[in-house]
Amino acid sequence: MSRYDRYVLSQYLLFFSFFALILVAVFWVNRAVVLFDTLIGNGQSALVFLEFTALTLPNLIRMVLPIAAFGAAVWVTNRLNGESELTVLRATGTSPWQMARPALAFGVITALMMSALTHYLLPASISQLEVRESEVSRNITAKLLSEGDFLHPADGLTFYISQIDTDGTLNDVFLSDRRDPTVTVTYTGARAYLVRDGANAHLIMLDGMAQRLEHGTQRLSTTFFSDFSYDISSLAREAENPSRNIRAIPSLELMNQTAAITENDGHSVGAQAEELHLRFARALVCVAVTLIGFSTLMLGTFSRFGVWRQVFLAFVMLIFIEGMRGVVSEPVLRDPSLWPLIYLPTILGLAVALIFLVLSARPKRIRARSPEAAG
Repeated sequence: MSRYDRYVLSQYLLFFSFFALILVAVFWVNRAVVLFDTLIGNGQSALVFLEFTALTLPNLIRMVLPIAAFGAAVWVTNRLNGESELTVLRATGTSPWQMARPALAFGVITALMMSALTHYLLPASISQLEVRESEVSRNITAKLLSEGDFLHPADGLTFYISQIDTDGTLNDVFLSDRRDPTVTVTYTGARAYLVRDGANAHLIMLDGMAQRLEHGTQRLSTTFFSDFSYDISSLAREAENPSRNIRAIPSLELMNQTAAITENDGHSVGAQAEELHLRFARALVCVAVTLIGFSTLMLGTFSRFGVWRQVFLAFVMLIFIEGMRGVVSEPVLRDPSLWPLIYLPTILGLAVALIFLVLSARPKRIRARSPEAAG
């Protein structure tokens, strides 16, 4: 690699880092606002919020990485063209194929980043995120300790606390259990406490009343109690065999254990084929969008008005490729044997970049005819 290639490659990586940082920050702020409201509003700590946001970062990076690579390729190529560096290279006999070497190397580097992200970091982060979400959902104290609001921790269950004292005493508690379609039981208590006994959790209500309504006979029974224990362990929603998110399954497992995944997690063969080949296609598309960003701007020559037409064409090609990626997934979900369709947007992108490089290597030469030659 020549000194010029290293210089251009360093510019690609510099602006790629800049664009990736900006895009990740924008997406992260948008996602963090919703996540902060959900977690902090449910009684979780700031450390839990930071952990959840860190686990969502690999997915955000996966989304913005091709866009950042494309933006860096367009920006650097446009700057080189605006400062006449590409014009000088053309004048010295350097072909567009030689000038495309830094862009190709940059595309390969971003593809390797995407491969590490989609095959290792993203499945690991999603798997850990599912574990933490399950732990948070089992945190009954955080779910129920919210004063002044009618909460619905489970279908058919309503819980209300008027006030929570500093020592943890719950005042004026209301609990309506309608999970049995034939019977509705309503509990009220002047005070209550949440008590944990190992893996079990109990709501201890004091000085209250229980009303039992049988819907078939419309019979209402009322019982007054000085203390009563209500088991709320079932609200933890512990699943014995929870199905995994398909994006949390490692790539090697998708390759070698298709039948086991279908049986244990319920994901069809088509969904597994689509997910596995998408992970490879996402890496290859980074090479395609990088070469498109470079080759499209190579179509134009130096102009005082800039290369806005080439930039617009490059963005149109990027939108076309991203749109194609959404179209080709549906047939693969129905028929796994059609998995080569997943790579069609990448192949089309590379073909377009190749055509643009061929056109830039053979520009049309408009020969002005002199008056004598015209005569």
